[in-house]
Amino acid sequence: MSTTPIVEAHGLTRHYGEIVAVDQLDLTIPAGHIYALLGPNGAGKTTTLSMLTTLLQPTSGTACVAGFDVMAQPGEVRRRIGVTFQEIVLDKELTGREVLNYHGRLYGMSRQARAERIAELLALVELEDAADRHTKTYSGGMKRRLELARGLPTRPDVLFLDEPTQGLDPQNRARVWDYLRALRGQNGLTLLLTTHYMDEAEALADTVGIIDHGRLIVEGTPGELVAQMGADVIHVSGSGDAAPFTEQVHRLPFVQTIDSSNGFIQIGVDDGNRRLAEIVGAAGQAGFQIEEIAVARPSLGDVFLKHTGRALRDV
Repeated sequence: MSTTPIVEAHGLTRHYGEIVAVDQLDLTIPAGHIYALLGPNGAGKTTTLSMLTTLLQPTSGTACVAGFDVMAQPGEVRRRIGVTFQEIVLDKELTGREVLNYHGRLYGMSRQARAERIAELLALVELEDAADRHTKTYSGGMKRRLELARGLPTRPDVLFLDEPTQGLDPQNRARVWDYLRALRGQNGLTLLLTTHYMDEAEALADTVGIIDHGRLIVEGTPGELVAQMGADVIHVSGSGDAAPFTEQVHRLPFVQTIDSSNGFIQIGVDDGNRRLAEIVGAAGQAGFQIEEIAVARPSLGDVFLKHTGRALRDV
């Protein structure tokens, strides 16, 4: 994989009236990498993708994709990217082959080039047998796979995917992951995807960025982010004033991290099973009544909750 950036953004910002959807975002993605952008609903993920794909003008800041400025050279950017959207937007009266053919015509591909590329893409997403059926007869997984193929006719340098496996069953999600790995491995394609699935980000991404309230708040490899949580995580919830309890826990020499939000406390420790008794003892000394306590190996989901909290978001 290259270390040369193929996607760069500096101070990228987008306002909707009084609402700041993306706030001073800096982003650097090397060529050939898979970058997963995580965040709660309304965090700014889709707005970021819309600006990088020239669908939305930034309020301020700059961004370049494949060496071209998204505001000054949008046509050059579009020639070098593929996009799949969160919402499935297929014409139900067209066949799968016709969907891909129509898209190739929009890009000015010759008839022969379209036919050859369509055959390759149908094979990639395993839709050869369904290619001449109307898309209204496709299952959800087949539609998602066709959407992926539709983003690839021009052999883009960068593929942007907004929630590419939303609503899919485990088998179809796993197959889409296989396609994405193959595209990166065979063609050196760079992928920027948004997802709500922590396991998807862990399985696919070289780098994960967590965005909240329009700001990129943490970034790193999945392994680096998980390692920051400690060897084990003790999850605690209970009643009473948590502040004296967390202060007491902070003093324990084996505690590596501690985070508290919405009544839930995450304590990163060196060995969860050995330290449970001391955590319970600290709660008793602080007058905090533990109602639930559990030990787990930390995951990317724990990292996500640490930085974004547990409160539900309505958009």
